[in-house]
Amino acid sequence: MSRPIPAPTTPVLLVGCGRLGSAMVNGWLGTGALDGAGLMIRTPSSRPAVERARDAGAAINPDDDALKQARTVVLAVKPALWRQVAAELSPLLAADAVIVSVMAGVVSSDISQAFAGRATARVMPTTGVALGRGAASIHAADPAAAAAAHALFDPIAATVELTDEGMIDAATGVSGSGQAYVYAFVEALARAGTAAGLAPAEAAALARATLESGAAMLTADPRPPAELIAEVASPGGTTEAALRVLARPGGLDDLLRAAVQAAVDRAAELAGS
Repeated sequence: MSRPIPAPTTPVLLVGCGRLGSAMVNGWLGTGALDGAGLMIRTPSSRPAVERARDAGAAINPDDDALKQARTVVLAVKPALWRQVAAELSPLLAADAVIVSVMAGVVSSDISQAFAGRATARVMPTTGVALGRGAASIHAADPAAAAAAHALFDPIAATVELTDEGMIDAATGVSGSGQAYVYAFVEALARAGTAAGLAPAEAAALARATLESGAAMLTADPRPPAELIAEVASPGGTTEAALRVLARPGGLDDLLRAAVQAAVDRAAELAGS
């Protein structure tokens, strides 16, 4: 039985509305997880998601007095800027406001300290949250912060709660960055199709549709991927021949292991910067 999705405690203040911030805004408004009246956005630039939120009744760049009303503060700024943002914001927030960070590489203890000890959660979402079909890893030592994070992301993502914050970087490498690996795979598959003789447009359409088909099967069928592979790969057939190539040393497993580790290493570098 799935657990009930809690309603976010509003107003929610989103700080930063770049690609990921925009994806969250579109997901919240599109799913009804938040209405415009429950959202404030602090951003130096306007994007389509900001204008959509404004049209829905959100407060864009509210004055300092309004910031005191924020119950949940979502940090979606670049990691290099977060300390400056925290120094500006912390004195303006209510003492019991909860901080939810979607920044890679910045640990909860540092965020909480910069925000005067406020309860803090870390979330690593994918941009699929824009469609209400994202993935998000959540870590929070404080129950109130965990509840705030789930209220924001359960409606727009499949969430996984991590008890060890040290695993956030690994989750970033697998999921937060992983959506781009999927896109790269589709591009590579299309190029391979072109090399085999298909027209580029045909190869691109088939590669995209194949990914969509596989994702639909994974969503609809709870069996492990290995069992789904077995249904496609007949003994001695074309798929089995192709899978043998992917399983070679230096093949898919080794490449993805190296890619995830590179993302983990970069997250650690960001944490130290």
